[in-house]
Amino acid sequence: MKVAFCTCVQIGISCIEAIQEMGGRFDLLLTLNDHKSKNKSGRIYLDDLAKTSNTPLFKLNHINDPDVADILLRYEIDWLFIIGWSQIASADLIRILKKGIIGAHPTLLPLGRGRASVPWAIIKGLDRSGVTFFKIDEGVDTGKILDQLEIPITLNETATTLYEKVNQGHIGLIKQIWPKLIKDSIIGFEQDESIATYWEGRTPADGELFKDMTILEVDKMVRATTRPYPGAFIMLDEKVKMIIWSGSSEILKNSKIIEFIDGPFYVSDFEIVTIS
Repeated sequence: MKVAFCTCVQIGISCIEAIQEMGGRFDLLLTLNDHKSKNKSGRIYLDDLAKTSNTPLFKLNHINDPDVADILLRYEIDWLFIIGWSQIASADLIRILKKGIIGAHPTLLPLGRGRASVPWAIIKGLDRSGVTFFKIDEGVDTGKILDQLEIPITLNETATTLYEKVNQGHIGLIKQIWPKLIKDSIIGFEQDESIATYWEGRTPADGELFKDMTILEVDKMVRATTRPYPGAFIMLDEKVKMIIWSGSSEILKNSKIIEFIDGPFYVSDFEIVTIS
C-alpha cells in the first residue's frame, strides 16, 4: 500500500511524525511552494522532516494542478491524506487515486462543516467538539466517516488550548486508522445529512470588538481568536488598534481596562499596532 501526505500546518507534521513513531512511512510528501500563504495561521514547511525521513517532497501551487496528478500517478499512490489544507480536491484528482483521499476535520461531522472550526466552537459556546477522519468526496466535508474522537471544551477554553487538543486528536485518530489502512480493511459510514450544519470562513477583520458588545461576547471572541490565530482587536482611533490576546471580566492586576456596554474587560496581554 502506497500512501502520500499533503499538509502545510503543524497538525499535519504531528500526524506524519506519529506514523513514523509507529514504524510506518509515507511514500511521498506534498506541501505548498515556499512563497505561498506565508501569513497562513500555523503555516509550516516540510523540508527538514522530508530530509530526515528520506521521503520525496513535492511542492505545489494548487492541489488540482496537473503536475500534482502527474506525481501521484508516478509514485502509484493508493491513499492520499490531505490535512490542514484550504484548497478543495477536484473530482478529477479524487478519481486518479487508487483507493481515495482522506481528510480530517476538527468537528464531529456532520456538525460544523466548513471553516474556522476551532474559533467557531468557542464563539458558539459549545461544550464539546471533536476530530473526524473521512474519505473525501466531491462535497465539502461530506464524505464517509472513517473514525471520530470527541473533545470536551471547558468554560475558559482558548484557541491555543483547543488547537492543541485538536492536534492530539489528529494524532490519536491517525494512529487508530493507519493499521486498517495498510491492511486494506478500513470501512466508512455515511454522514447523517439531517443534522448537518455549516460554519462560514473567518478573516482577521471578523475579530474586531466594538464598545456596544457585551463582556460575554468580548470574552468569547478574545479566547476564540487568540494564538495561533490573528487575535481579537479594538480600534483605539482610525490608525491605531489594540490586539487583545487574553483578558477577563474579573479584575486583573496590572491590566488594561476597556469599557463595554455592560462593564469593564481587563486586558492582560495585548499589543498596539499602528496602521499605515
